Parts: sequence; structure tokens; C-alpha cells
Amino acid sequence: MKNLFSNIKGDAFGGITAGIVALPLALAFGVSSGLGPTAGLYGAIFISFFAALFGGTNTQISGPTAPMTAVSMVVIAGIIATNDGDVTKALPVILTVFLLAGLMQVGLGALGLGKYIRYIPYPVVSGFMTAIGVIILLTQILPSIGYYPKEDAEFVSTFKPQAENVILKNIIEEEKGEGILVLEDFKETISRSQAISQEDILRESQTLAKNEGKNAFGILRILPRALQNINWLELALALGTIFIIYGFKRITKALPSTLVALLIMSGIAVGFGLDYRPIEEIPSGFPIPNLEIFTSFSLNSITPYVFTALTLALLGAIDSLLTSVVADNMTKTKHKPNKELVGQGIGNSIAAIFGGIPGAGATIRTVVNITSGGKTKLSGMIAGILLLIILLALGPIASKIPAAVLAGILITVGIGVMDYKGLKAIPSLPRDIKFGPLRLSSEVLIMIVVLLLSTFWDLIYAVGIGLVIASLMFMKKIGDLTAERSDVKPLKEEAWADEIGFPDNLKEEVFIKHLKGPLFFGSTSDFQQLTAQIPDTAETVVLRLGRMQYMDQSGLYAMEDMLQELSKKDIEVLFVGLLKQPKYMMERIDIIPDLIPKEHLFEDFEHCMDWIKANVKNKY
Repeated sequence: MKNLFSNIKGDAFGGITAGIVALPLALAFGVSSGLGPTAGLYGAIFISFFAALFGGTNTQISGPTAPMTAVSMVVIAGIIATNDGDVTKALPVILTVFLLAGLMQVGLGALGLGKYIRYIPYPVVSGFMTAIGVIILLTQILPSIGYYPKEDAEFVSTFKPQAENVILKNIIEEEKGEGILVLEDFKETISRSQAISQEDILRESQTLAKNEGKNAFGILRILPRALQNINWLELALALGTIFIIYGFKRITKALPSTLVALLIMSGIAVGFGLDYRPIEEIPSGFPIPNLEIFTSFSLNSITPYVFTALTLALLGAIDSLLTSVVADNMTKTKHKPNKELVGQGIGNSIAAIFGGIPGAGATIRTVVNITSGGKTKLSGMIAGILLLIILLALGPIASKIPAAVLAGILITVGIGVMDYKGLKAIPSLPRDIKFGPLRLSSEVLIMIVVLLLSTFWDLIYAVGIGLVIASLMFMKKIGDLTAERSDVKPLKEEAWADEIGFPDNLKEEVFIKHLKGPLFFGSTSDFQQLTAQIPDTAETVVLRLGRMQYMDQSGLYAMEDMLQELSKKDIEVLFVGLLKQPKYMMERIDIIPDLIPKEHLFEDFEHCMDWIKANVKNKY
């Protein structure tokens, strides 16, 4: 408790700033999910507060994020579709799935599985994050131009035959469940079919039309029609929002440009009395628990979604722990991964009970919190409290925000969440596999497979397939290269034979490290700790790389990050015995010669020793 209040001023400013940044995103993610802005705001309030209180990363700010919202959107649309398009009817099932996901996260943390998240290779993460960006961009095209498929009567009418089939199928499923379906006698089926009204068919047709705009293929099919029915006012509001978000950042970063865009464009729309489409009404008053989760609980209704809940739990775990690593790098601290998962799970569980969408650690909000002075868990709790105050005080005002403005905000989120580092590396990575006459990079292949499958099929299956491909390719490479186990851990080791005569007067100034075995996605976490192991007196670091036979893309970027960190500290790095494959990888992205000049590459330790004697002076 003492530590919690050790930085009250910094935490208050960090939490308030992060909460302000979170507000427009929470509203936008709620609208995008399909449950409305209130669900996004509730998710941000409860996840931010309770994930901070119980989590294992002091400076982390949590709430709805782009990846979690993208998956939630698919889950919500699917459950609503199976409930005749009735959101009210589907809501208890949706929230139960979110609650189950939160409880699963608590279970993952309690079982100590947080440390295994690091084994997800970089190309899989890269492809997934870029796909999230593409999905968000595609799903926001229609609201940004003011086109809503379910309101286009001519388009809705094309779904009439399909709607009739769906309704008839539902009748048969109901009869089957009631035990009255008899193949020899369809009297009951005919009776129920005759009770179907045109309103029922229209409602189902509208649901199908709306769902068509929730997936990539459907949006691409609708797009030509949508472009013929542009609402120019809605498009102007969306474009104005995007322009302000990017333009205001060039003027100052003291204020969050997303909030500035929200206030300015909403002010213009309301102040000039424009005929725009507002977001759904945000109810005033304190959030109330949705007890239907418990009172109408049915194991049969939840069983089909157990894997879906696990999907959300795993994605939230990955999303949060990646943000925790960013926070660690900025604050020079070490998070507790399992405790963080427990905190995230508690936050998501409570948010689900109150009707909020699930979330995770949010990188941008966490960075804002740290740079604004946040250092303890109090900052995340303050961010949640601020959002609750905004809900209670400004709910009716927030209900007047134009839907197109939130679409514009989400478009910038989609652009920002893509992994440009991975995309830029595509031409540079070595083409190490062969398909007939074609030579391809295995890293690029994995990234593209995950990207395409995530965008046009299923996010989680795509990650699973990406992991399988990455694992198979890695096993083949390691089998071809070496059977020697990986040892790149930042531990003290004995001097090699050629190091025994190293001058005693230079041992404080020179730090020597041996890397044995491949530097790949499973060993980068240990490797990243190497920088912290280097003593403050060292001005030269010697990396013995003669036994590091292989380096993948994750290892490549881990090496680049370490070298950049050492460069900032004016520490020179010398490579001894660098082998062909790692050298080729480092040359492709200019680690050699930009970070390691050619004169710092030595074939053996004897030549390296000559350089050290000539260039390193005894200071200690």
C-alpha cells in the first residue's frame, strides 16, 4: 500500500492523461464491436481499474484494444446471427463467453503459463497485427461513407430467399430440440411456417445484410454498391477526423490528437446542426451488472463457444504481455507475467458482468502513462475512475458524437496497428525455401499466410496454422544446422582457452559473452536480458558467435535492439567468429555495417585481442 501511493502526483497525471486518450478509443471500439459505445466504455472502466489493481505490470493501462475488438466483433456477430438478429436475446450468451474468457485468463496465470507466450515467433505476430489493421480498415469503410447495408431496402431484398431458409431451419431445429420433429408428418412444421410474417422475413434479411458488412469478403462485395450511395456529410466528418488526428500530432503531442479530433468534429456537427448519424445513446447512471448471465445460464448455449472463449483468453494474454515488455523496456523494470494474466482475467471477468467488451494491455495508453509520470498501479486505477466520472457526468453529451467521427478514429487505429517493420523487411529477408522454380523466404511465407487467413477466414485458426508452419520450418532448419542445444542465456560462464591470457587491467573495461546455439524466437527473451548483465564499467563488449549457427527474424531484431541500446551508451561491440547464416541475415537489414562496422568483425579471438590492446585503455 505504501508503494501504491509513493508517486501520487505522477500517477495522477499519467492516469488522467491515459484515461483521456482511452476515451475516444473506448467509444470507437464499442461501436465497432457491435454492442455499442457503452460496452466499450464499460470495458475500459473495469478492465483498466481491476487489471491495474491485480496485475503484474505497474505502469500498464488496459482496456479494449484493436486485436481484442476485431475478434470480439466476429464473436458478437456470430452469436447475434444465431439468435434471430436480436441483440437483447443474444447479450447474455455473448457476455457469458467474455466472462468465461476472463476466467480462463485467470487460469492461465494461476497455472504459470504466462512465460510461454514468448515462444510465438515474430512472423506470426507480424502477420496477425497487420491483419488486424486490414480488418479494422475494411470494417470502417462503410460507416465512414455513411452506408449501412441493413438500411438499403433494395440490397436487403436480395437476402429474402436466404432469410426464409434460415427461418425454416430454425423451426426444424426448435422441433428437433422439443422432440416433435417427425419426418412422416410435417404438420407442425407447416403450421409454424404459416405463422411466419413478412416482418419476420424482413428482420432476418436485415440481419443477414448487416452481417455481410462484418467480414472482409462481404465488404468487398458490397463496396461497389456502397460507393454509389455515399453520404458526403458522413464522409466529410470521417476525413476531417483523420486529417486532425495526423495533422495535430505535427503541431504538438502534449494533447492527444484523437481527443482533439473527437471534440472538434463533434463540435462542428452539433454546433452547426448538421443532419448526421449519431452513435447509440449512452445511458446515464452507474453501470448495472447483467445478472441474466447467471439467471439464464445454459450449458448447452455456451458449449459451442468454449473454444471461442479460449481464443479470446489467449489473444488477450499475448496482447497484454507484449505491452508489458514495452513497459519494461521504458521503465527498466521486470513485469510478472503470470500475475499480469490473473489481473487481466479479473478485469475482463468483471467487465463482462457489467456488459463491457473484453480488452488487454494497451501499448499506446501505457506509453502515454509512463511518459506522463505514471510509475505505480495507481495510474491505471485512476484512468478507470476518470472514465467512470466521464460516463456519469457526460454520458448524454457523448451520445451526440457522430458515428463517422468514430469510424475516422478507427481508421487511424487500423493504419497504426499494422507491423510496418515486418512489411519493410519482406524484400530483404533471405529466400531459404524452394517451391518448384520459386525461392521464397520462410519468414515472409509465414507472415503472408497468417495475414491472408486472418483477414479472409479466421483470426485464431490463422495463428494456429502460422505456429505449426513456423515450428516445422524451424525444426527442419535446426536439424540441418546443428543438434547442439541453444545457450544464449545471460549467465556467467568460464573463459575459453584462448581467453585465459586476457589482461587483468582491462577486465573492467571489456565484457566477453559466448553465444552457443541458435538465436531464435524461443531464446530471444533470455538474450534480451544480456544488456542488463553488462557492467557499468564496460566500454567494449565482445560477442563470441562461433557457435551461433542460426538466427531467425525474431533473433535478428532482438540483436538489433541490443546493439542500438549499447550504441546509445557509447559501448563498442566486437563480433568474433560470426558464421555465414547469421552474418547474411545481419547484412540484409544493415546491422552490418551500420551498427557493426566491418573492422569490428574478427575471425578469431587473437585478432580481436590485438584490437582491444590497441584501442581500449585501462580506466579502472
